[in-house]
Amino acid sequence: MKKRKTLVDVAAAAGVSKMTASRALRGDKDVSEAKVEKVKRAAREIGYYGNHLAASLSSKRTDLIGVVVPSLSNIVFPQVMSGVTDALKGSTLQPVFGVTDYDPAAEYDIIRNMLSWRPAGLIVTGLDQPDDTRRLLADAGIPIVQIMDCDGDPVDACVGFSQSGAGHNMAAALLATGRRRFGYVGRNLDKDLRAAKRKNGFHDALRDQGLDFIDTIDGSHLQGDVAMQSAIACGRLMTDKLLARQPDLDCIHFSNDDLAFGGLCHCITAGIDVPGEVALAGFNGLGLLEGFPGKIATSRTARREIGETAARVVLGKAEGAKTESEKIHILTPTISLGDLAVTAK
Repeated sequence: MKKRKTLVDVAAAAGVSKMTASRALRGDKDVSEAKVEKVKRAAREIGYYGNHLAASLSSKRTDLIGVVVPSLSNIVFPQVMSGVTDALKGSTLQPVFGVTDYDPAAEYDIIRNMLSWRPAGLIVTGLDQPDDTRRLLADAGIPIVQIMDCDGDPVDACVGFSQSGAGHNMAAALLATGRRRFGYVGRNLDKDLRAAKRKNGFHDALRDQGLDFIDTIDGSHLQGDVAMQSAIACGRLMTDKLLARQPDLDCIHFSNDDLAFGGLCHCITAGIDVPGEVALAGFNGLGLLEGFPGKIATSRTARREIGETAARVVLGKAEGAKTESEKIHILTPTISLGDLAVTAK
């Protein structure tokens, strides 16, 4: 078995001292750009990858940033993760990702395990963690950035938007087109608390106009294999059931675009004109909706920008920037009404 290359080997290959090699690989500003490139080139040539665990024992932290997301089943969180990765390019920090599947117990375990690796910071989805999880975050002693929501009190900093406000704004836009008979389709609202906030905001806007949902369906009735199907398949099934119960609805609000796309699939198959007979509105602004007849109304979220901003906040805090103005960063979604904008009743 070949012996692992050490910092001494890198220094010898680059023709510098061990201390200079170490400082160059850390990106120390006191080392010239030319020397940094020379040391990095030598490290690549000999296959040196360092020992970050040993470094963390002396520095009390690693160069890892933990990123905790609830799902990878649609493009939303992969795009957030891409934004995080892009923002960290050129730094010494490396993101590591954990997926909770909207399970608070799994989230607690993932955060606890990540903290045991002494990360430089954590990016965590949402503001509504249970008390024991918030205690972990509050006592971590590192930069914590909560993303995708600003309806609440962040542990340290947050990057996102008002979920309830997003729901309210979508309802107001739909009401302005003349729609009055609303249905709702959601899924796992007991776990997806941000979707529940959007529904509440939408509902508040209806009640401001003396209206209410005619009918709602949240997927809790689904059993067995059906419950495990994709959100698109569930959206198609639930739209079928909702319209069978309430055929005169003129608008259905879905908790996300995946469910709304399933609703569109049902309407196309059933010969229902969208948005002429019934308008469909989702959330997230997913690219898969482009090019289909009867475009779905949606709120376009700045997912990549949220990831980039969150990573930059961690970088800034790790370097000592801590001002109150940096605590909350709001990136408000933009509403697209699709074909509904030109066929408003």
